Amino acid sequence: MRFGAQLVGDLRKMLAEEVRAGERAAMAAIRTETVEVKAELRQQVTTAFAGNARGIANAWRSMVFPRTGQSLRPAGLVFTKVPKVIDAFERGALIRAKGGRKFLAIPTGFNAARGRRGRGEKGMRVTPAQMVASGQAFLRPFKSGRGFVWCLPLRAGEQAGRRRRQRLRLIAGGVTEVGTAHRRGREAWARGLLARGMVPMFLLLPQVKLTKRLDVKGAAERGLRRLPGRFVAAWAAEAGRPR
Repeated sequence: MRFGAQLVGDLRKMLAEEVRAGERAAMAAIRTETVEVKAELRQQVTTAFAGNARGIANAWRSMVFPRTGQSLRPAGLVFTKVPKVIDAFERGALIRAKGGRKFLAIPTGFNAARGRRGRGEKGMRVTPAQMVASGQAFLRPFKSGRGFVWCLPLRAGEQAGRRRRQRLRLIAGGVTEVGTAHRRGREAWARGLLARGMVPMFLLLPQVKLTKRLDVKGAAERGLRRLPGRFVAAWAAEAGRPR
């Protein structure tokens, strides 16, 4: 018994079409997986730091190479514009004061540019240099003895706002106005702070051990494990073969 086989069609054309389908599949698989890894890393940041880290989450970016055209050997790159921040929270870094200084000066919420409840604007109301220059800053030790709260004395300023919605202005050390709270109960909160006569501007600590909150390596490894299956499925779809 003999069997015969005959190739129908142009072999070179068939192989070329298969290669082009493979190129499209490789690009599609890399592009999809790159975006998925970036999305997972952004989700890690927002989960770890809640709503205060939208900027850090959005700092994750991605690129696929080649930038134009198709290739059987594409590459996806996921990177962050704040690598030092990400690295610190992936490793759980220990941060110490530099330059022979004894303490880290960590601004409190009261020292945020838009106040204790403010968001959006970056920066501090008062810098450590301004604290020293004011001649009014003073320290309050932690009960644990590990550090200090660096404070400014507080006094009441002139009433601000319209007649029906006036609020009490709080002036810290004659340097800056501080304190914004929820509209409801703002006066009671401001007067309570004023009664204590001081506002905490910085926490002074010899070192800070960050908690490990991110798993960048894990996200990359999960993406690599998904990639072969995604590529095979995409190639079958591009070539019109059943999966």
